[in-house]
Amino acid sequence: MIRRFYNYYISDQKTLARKFKDVLGFVPRDLHLFKLAFYHKSMNSTHAHIDTSNNERLEYLGDAILSTIVAEYLFKKYPTQNEGFLTKMRSKLVKRKTLNLVAESMGLDMILSEYSQGVLSQSMLGNALEALVGAIYIEYGYIKTRDYVVENILMQHLDVHQLEVVDDNYKSLLLEWAQKHGNEVEYKLLSKTKLNKRDRFKVGVHINGKQIAFAEDFNKKSAEQTASNLVITKLKIREE
Repeated sequence: MIRRFYNYYISDQKTLARKFKDVLGFVPRDLHLFKLAFYHKSMNSTHAHIDTSNNERLEYLGDAILSTIVAEYLFKKYPTQNEGFLTKMRSKLVKRKTLNLVAESMGLDMILSEYSQGVLSQSMLGNALEALVGAIYIEYGYIKTRDYVVENILMQHLDVHQLEVVDDNYKSLLLEWAQKHGNEVEYKLLSKTKLNKRDRFKVGVHINGKQIAFAEDFNKKSAEQTASNLVITKLKIREE
């Protein structure tokens, strides 16, 4: 309590502490830890005055914690549903696209912009959210982290019931269609380039050896999903 009071009223980083309070709803005790959660690896060479660490380790931890919390939440919320339904729902809740939208809705860009160069990408927001969960876990432990995620993320920034009827796993839909009709689908990495010091992937979707569509993204899986959606639209698979 004393440390948080100091961070908010006295510390030379009180402006940041107050921004955390506005966005997250609380003042962290360990400001350095929470700053690290918003420090993307692409910024290492442009912020020599900041610890050269980045949020990848916290993101790794937060990903595991978030998956566990969501699994427990769904297990209790849907006591009669089978494992397949729960697995599919968990995938919808913790996938990159969902986390990007949640992070934006929470206003995490207001903090992330402090340590970014150029335009923020959607994937950076989702990464920061996972890293934030990791930081909360380190400072508060599992129970308080679980309660925070459920009350301040799942219940405030997600419509779980809407996700029940939405299936936007385009890659899965395309593969199911291909299997049904005896077609062969192949995803090929067409190129890997650098943009704003970050990897950018260009992925093509080939059906029976012919490229049907391609897409680019900072995340390879996201590029595959976007390209799959383009194929589904182009071949009118939804109508089938």
